[in-house]
Amino acid sequence: MKQLVRPQKGRMIAGICAGIGNHVDIDPTVIRLIWVVLTLFSLGTGIIVYLAAWILIPEEPGGETP
Repeated sequence: MKQLVRPQKGRMIAGICAGIGNHVDIDPTVIRLIWVVLTLFSLGTGIIVYLAAWILIPEEPGGETP
């Protein structure tokens, strides 16, 4: 079973959308576009959800890559 984590590679800001995309086998760009559209239509609630996900979703183990 896949674990939802924020990956070290493929991240733009915090890796939330990349992690969700990897978890559900969808291109992270699609997740990013959906997130932006939902944030615009929800009057910014997506930003709060993104920040909460940044805190709650663990980072991929393995340390930083140079």
